[in-house]
Amino acid sequence: MVYTIMELKEIHKLEQAVVHLLNLDDWQLNWSSAKYEHYDASGLTPKGKKCVIEMKFRKKYYDTKLIEKYKYDKLMEMDDDIVKLYFVNDTKGNYMFWLNEITLDNPTDMWCPDTTLWTKKKVLKPCYMLKETDAAIINYNEE
Repeated sequence: MVYTIMELKEIHKLEQAVVHLLNLDDWQLNWSSAKYEHYDASGLTPKGKKCVIEMKFRKKYYDTKLIEKYKYDKLMEMDDDIVKLYFVNDTKGNYMFWLNEITLDNPTDMWCPDTTLWTKKKVLKPCYMLKETDAAIINYNEE
């Protein structure tokens, strides 16, 4: 998928909105300010544990949630005392995965954009498929 500058600004607004909403629920998060990081927010969980959150906003629903192995590996390389979270929003709801607590199967090669932004070119990338049932928090959209 190719994102325009406007769409990138919209994604940043969505990331900031998620940070704001979680902070209303006793999180203490800071948005990464559109800097290139391997996560979109960092701070503290409601229990005061250091955390980072990678976020994805999907325009389609899939019953499994994809995370690129590269992104996952970069998160997992961080200190063990940091909680690694993966937030996915799609047409059916919101899902929060506590990656430290999930055992993943072998990665699957998937056709993905060669970069997140600016291109239509697709390449095979190793990805992990997360089951919805592994999400610690699920909020379904009302239909």
